[in-house]
Amino acid sequence: MKVLLLTGALFFAGMAGCASAQEQSRTVERTVKSVPNRDTRIGVYLNVQPDCTSGPLPTIRLVSPPASGKVVVKNAKVKATNYKACLALEVPAYVAFYKSPADFLGNDVLTIEVKYAGGRTEIQKITVNVMKAGGEQRI
Repeated sequence: MKVLLLTGALFFAGMAGCASAQEQSRTVERTVKSVPNRDTRIGVYLNVQPDCTSGPLPTIRLVSPPASGKVVVKNAKVKATNYKACLALEVPAYVAFYKSPADFLGNDVLTIEVKYAGGRTEIQKITVNVMKAGGEQRI
């Protein structure tokens, strides 16, 4: 099992709370940068209850696979601090990774469906921008 310590801004899917009828199903579009032939984290899926404990983990399904790369989901344990009312928490999670072939450069698109125990469904359309190492802009 992999342990992730999460700091700063990271996309969390599945923070528990009161969801209205409109929020029972939604679509999210995101872009992730990657380099060829390297595992890149594209999502962290967990369920944190209002009392800072873990709820049941969601079901994850690859609706449309990427044209060039592969997607793998692994079990992990997430540690986070200062999230909403939770000063510190450690909960189980699923982490999705994308890996492109060594010779691939460009955009690869995939769609993941995430179903939570409360009936909420989230469709995630993820575009992975694969570019040569060192090609990112430095600040």
